[in-house]
Formats: sequence, C-alpha cells, structure tokens
Amino acid sequence: MMKALLSVFCALLSLTPALGATLPGGSHSQNNCELRPLGPGRDDTDQVEAAIAKCGHFGTTTFAEGSYNITRKMTWDLVSAKVDLKGYLNFPPDIDFWLNANNTYRVVFIQSQASWFVVTGSDFEVDAHNKGGIQGNGQPWWTYFATHTREDGDGRPISLTLFKVTRGTISNFRIQSPPFWSNAVAESSDVVYNGMFINATNTNPLYAGQNIVPNTDGIDTYRSDRVSLLNWDVTCGDDCIAVKGNSTNIELRNITCRGGNGIAIGSLGQYINMPDYVNNVEMDTLQMIRLDPSVQPNMGTGVYFKSFDGSVNGSPPTAGGGANVVDIACSPAAICDDISFENFNVAPPAGEAPRLICQNTANVTGLTGSDALQHLAIPLVRHESGLAGHAIVMELGKSRSF
Repeated sequence: MMKALLSVFCALLSLTPALGATLPGGSHSQNNCELRPLGPGRDDTDQVEAAIAKCGHFGTTTFAEGSYNITRKMTWDLVSAKVDLKGYLNFPPDIDFWLNANNTYRVVFIQSQASWFVVTGSDFEVDAHNKGGIQGNGQPWWTYFATHTREDGDGRPISLTLFKVTRGTISNFRIQSPPFWSNAVAESSDVVYNGMFINATNTNPLYAGQNIVPNTDGIDTYRSDRVSLLNWDVTCGDDCIAVKGNSTNIELRNITCRGGNGIAIGSLGQYINMPDYVNNVEMDTLQMIRLDPSVQPNMGTGVYFKSFDGSVNGSPPTAGGGANVVDIACSPAAICDDISFENFNVAPPAGEAPRLICQNTANVTGLTGSDALQHLAIPLVRHESGLAGHAIVMELGKSRSF
C-alpha cells in the first residue's frame, strides 16, 4: 500500500534537476517541479504549495493542463523563478468560508480588500500560455450578492494579487468568472502583465439585462511604480482598469474593454490624511465596446477621473467617482488645473452629438467647447461599435495625447 502511494505521488510531483535553464533575471534553474491535477473533488493545495516551496526560488514549476482545486489562501514567493501554468487554479465558491477574514489575506490596504492568492518576490515570470490561469467560479458569488448587501472590504476575494513584487511578469494569463476584482498590484515596481484575458459574464437568465457582476474590475493598481499592462481583453461589470492612488509610470497598451465602466484614474483622496499621487499614465490603442444590454447594460464611460471631496464617509471610506468617454471629475476642494489634449479624436454614433465632462477643472484645452464649458457637460462621445482612444498620456493635473 505504501509503495503504491509513493509511486502515485512521484508521478504527480516530480522534482528533477534542470540542465542550464535560464530564469528571469539571468539566473539558472536548480530545480524543476512538474505537477498534474489530482482529479475532480481532490484537493491540490498541498502539492501546489510543495512545488512552489521547492522550485519557487531559482527554479521552474510546470503545471500540466487541467483543474487544480485550491481550498485555502495561498502565497507564492518567487525569486528568479519561472512558472508555466498550463492549467487553472480552481477556487471553489465556498462563500461563507472565503468571507471569513481569517481565510483571506488583507495585503491591499485600500478599502481593506481581501485576497485568496498572493504572488510576491522578484525576477520571476508566471506564463499561463493562454491555456491556464484562475477559475474564480464567480456565478454563485454574483447570484448570492444579488440578494445580500455589498460593502467595501467585506471579504470578497481578489483573484490574483501581486504584492511587494520587484521585476515580475505575468504572461498570457486567463481569469474566468472572478467574484470580485480580477487583479491587484500593490506596493510593487517594474511589473509587466503581457496578455491578460478576463471574462466576468452572468449566465443566470434570472438576471439578464442587469449588471449582476459589479466590482469585477480588470485590475486595480495601488502604490506601485513602472507597471505595464499590455494586450488586455476584459469583459466585466465595473472598471476595466483602475489606476488608484500613488500609481506612477503606468503603461496601458492595446486594451480592449467590453462592458463595464471603462478606464478610471482613481479613486483618489479616499483617506483624508493620506495624499494620493498619480503621475505619468500612458494609454495607447484603447477600444471600449458596448455589449448587448441583455448581457451587460454598462459602458457609460471611456476614460475618467474619480476623486473624493475631502470628507470621511464610513470605514473604509466610500462614495465618490463619476461617468463618460472623457470624464474629468475632480474634487471641488482641490480642482484639476492645466489639462491639455492633443490629436484626440473619438467619433459619436449616428444621430448623437459628442459630450465631454470636465468637473471642477481649470484651463482644459484641446477638447471642443472645453475652454468655454469647464464645469458643464458637453454630449457623450461614442462610436457605433464602441469607443476608441489613441496614445493618451495622463498625469494628475495634466493630460496630453500623441
């Protein structure tokens, strides 16, 4: 019996030396770990954690295709390592379990958000080869919260959190049915996400035509520097991308947002005694696509700013934000000054006039009518099949386009 069990274990998790494998950062692999899923109903958490513990530093970990059941919170500490994730990390929708604060991490300070899977470390790459990633099993979550109150910091888990990462890369990754934010990167630098597919789509006919998938942001960046988001395709019911406080040198390139609220700068100024700075956000080749309203009724926004008004509203603080293709919604307590647009061209659909919103701003140039209507609404800019922008470079207080 013992011999048979040992044989099965060795077949599932083999740890063999790699010969000359080059890892991110130029180091050479010392270990090679290979995993296969244990099968339906089996718990893969132990074997996954064992492999990362063995090969997460100066090694390579390869996941074969299939579904790996992860039943508790999990951290990957990766240093000069490569992970080939060709299968899905499957987080079962045990809602009561995950809503217990003891069963998730609270490493994302803003709004005290919960995480069930955290990646930290330096000089690593996690490549899912467009075959794997995370299965969030969001449908039971969305249905549950259709009849329960949603609050910030209530324990709904972020699917993938990068925390205190230096020189990390996530490649060709897929997140299916995230119950809450799909990604967060916090307190990190020199991070690249190249190839990210996210799909938060309700399949319960009872909620057709409603936004039953709120808070399914594609990613929220926070307290991070030099983050590149390249080649993203996001279907969600909230911010496609949210560049939150103290995010600097953020690159967005070739981003497709389907449904949801578009791309947000903010929210900023949520915590009254803590300043938020956003500098040098570059956006190039954006496509915002409205979906069939019976599937996803959102998409009233393209790129917009959100800021708080300097007051405290609850714990964690809530309320604040705004609405449209270009929506600069600054706080009346601290207006945004000196905002310029160059070569900005977004066509409206037939029969509709363009509208741009600049709230609590001064010296906005380059948008038709914006000089005369700094605090007023001008008709919404849309396109028949979606919204598009090109090479918009935004800073807090400045915006320019090439």
